[in-house]
Amino acid sequence: MVSIRLTNSKTRRKEVFTPLNPQDVRMYVCGPTVYDRAHLGNARPVVVFDTLYRLLRHVHGADHVTYVRNFTDVDDKINAEAQRRKALGRAETLEELIRERTEETIAWYHADMDALGALRPDHEPRATEFIGAMISMIESLIAKGHAYAREGHVLFRVRSYAEYGALSGRSVDDMIAGARVEVAPFKEDPMDFVLWKPSDADLPGWDSPWGRGRPGWHIECSAMSYELLGESFDIHGGGLDLQFPHHENEIAQSACAHPHGAFAKVWLHNEMLQVEGKKMSKSLGNFFTVRDLLEQGIPGEVIRFVLLSTHYRSPMDWTAEKARQAEATLRKWYAIAAAAPNGSEPDTSVINALSDDLNTAQALTELHRLAQSGEGARLRGSLHLLGLLQGAVPAWAAAPDVDLTGPTARLVALREAAMASKDFSAVDAMKAALLGAGVEVRMSKAGVELVPGPGFDAAMLEAIR
Repeated sequence: MVSIRLTNSKTRRKEVFTPLNPQDVRMYVCGPTVYDRAHLGNARPVVVFDTLYRLLRHVHGADHVTYVRNFTDVDDKINAEAQRRKALGRAETLEELIRERTEETIAWYHADMDALGALRPDHEPRATEFIGAMISMIESLIAKGHAYAREGHVLFRVRSYAEYGALSGRSVDDMIAGARVEVAPFKEDPMDFVLWKPSDADLPGWDSPWGRGRPGWHIECSAMSYELLGESFDIHGGGLDLQFPHHENEIAQSACAHPHGAFAKVWLHNEMLQVEGKKMSKSLGNFFTVRDLLEQGIPGEVIRFVLLSTHYRSPMDWTAEKARQAEATLRKWYAIAAAAPNGSEPDTSVINALSDDLNTAQALTELHRLAQSGEGARLRGSLHLLGLLQGAVPAWAAAPDVDLTGPTARLVALREAAMASKDFSAVDAMKAALLGAGVEVRMSKAGVELVPGPGFDAAMLEAIR
């Protein structure tokens, strides 16, 4: 069996991945808060962990891998949108308006991530469906002395868990000194965090032993992962921005509620994304959603390719030029792989690259090699493993049905004349004109080949004839 190595954020080492049970490999990834469209930064962990999911399924078998990614549907921004709709005169209850908003946002999310070639996880739990499990876990933490109730709130005693800070590598005192923490009169310690908070009549809420309220963010993932994967599972993933405090708090809650479990054995974090060398920001005008890119005509597979081109543990820079290059590359690869059957096996070199800490950049390098050597079947199988070319060649990548025999013959004649005269100016001029019309020019000792490429313009080609 292929040996997979992953960089464990908790140990800060690249380790051989040994599942707790090879027949039941389990992974949990923190999913989106569903209040609006997913932006490009949200898409990076989706593609990263979808690729890992595909690799695990390839190595262990599709029936032996369980992937859970949650939806956070309890959030102040969701509440605010529901309150806005209520203020406009909607007759539904606040809870119904919240459900309406999250339903439409989840549908958007699915459509956008489907366009990127991401497989749906085996389970997509919503926080609102696991409120009972969260209340039970909070009750257990209180009973064990790890949490306390104050003024309708329940808070976790951070200092009751001696290993708090191990994931992020910071001590509690250092965190207090270097971070802004919410100071409230009902807190025993500034670092204690909320497990449950009260809800007034204008906010969604559920009955609990501490009064009507709603859960804190961190307890949601702890409860959902426990209910669906158990007290010990293999991999927990998410963006680096979640490492502290979210993942740190998840570990503390889960370890204290279930002291005999290991919670997550391996922690994986993807680095952040920039746009044209700058942090994505609405104020800089470089903030866009996945849907924005799709509506601009950038295919989902092109977006996926660009995201795969940088190792997940390195910061990634999205640029328009990378997208253009990715589309041109995929067109070439798809043309080579198109004749190969679905179900072709991926190349060993690609599997090995992915098995080495999910080295997608190296995997793409191997695809370049396969394309250059004309290994269509291995190329197709490898593309499929990476979440590309899942079926028929998409319309955007299909070469136009164009008769290029005339321009080809003309270029061949010009090249033959140039070989004799040593004056290649006419050849260069025609090549430039063809490229301007979106025609790729491939010249070798074997001859001349013209291929319609990205941006092919039939009218410009006609002018060249």
